[in-house]
Amino acid sequence: MISEKDILPVGRTQKPYGIKGEIVLLFHKAEYAGADTEYYFLEIDGIPVPFFVEEFTFTTGVSARVKFEEVNDDQTAARYVNLNVFLPREVVNQVERQAEDDWNIFVGYTVVDQHGETLGIIEEVDDTTLNVLFVVKNGDDELLIPATEDFIVAIDEEKKLIEMYLPEGLTDE
Repeated sequence: MISEKDILPVGRTQKPYGIKGEIVLLFHKAEYAGADTEYYFLEIDGIPVPFFVEEFTFTTGVSARVKFEEVNDDQTAARYVNLNVFLPREVVNQVERQAEDDWNIFVGYTVVDQHGETLGIIEEVDDTTLNVLFVVKNGDDELLIPATEDFIVAIDEEKKLIEMYLPEGLTDE
């Protein structure tokens, strides 16, 4: 039997979806939704019970429709609404390390916009909110730029340079 110290909360079950037994899961962080796992633990009467994933479909950055094995209709799925969802501690730790590493590798890189203008150097990554931000400093000026692949045009690892296409007004003071 798994101990409470071996698992960490990652979200909650929401409502059933459709008639085939899918359940909507709402995750605490987007990283948890992307965890590579074959099963989740649902807390039933205070006991973590493993449920194996048959199908997994993202619906937003922090939610997904999940079809668990042996949950084949909406009535069965309805039994598992509003339950805490857990993953093994080692899976959560790995996901969080990957999430930190993903954007923190750019600390020290120079950011250049689509006009060739140097905006500054990434001093740190602010991941305290759902939207991760690059904290870019240029002298006394500080810019907060969303850390998203949508804005990154090119990365030159040798020169430690990131070229970004930023929406108008994002860098205006």
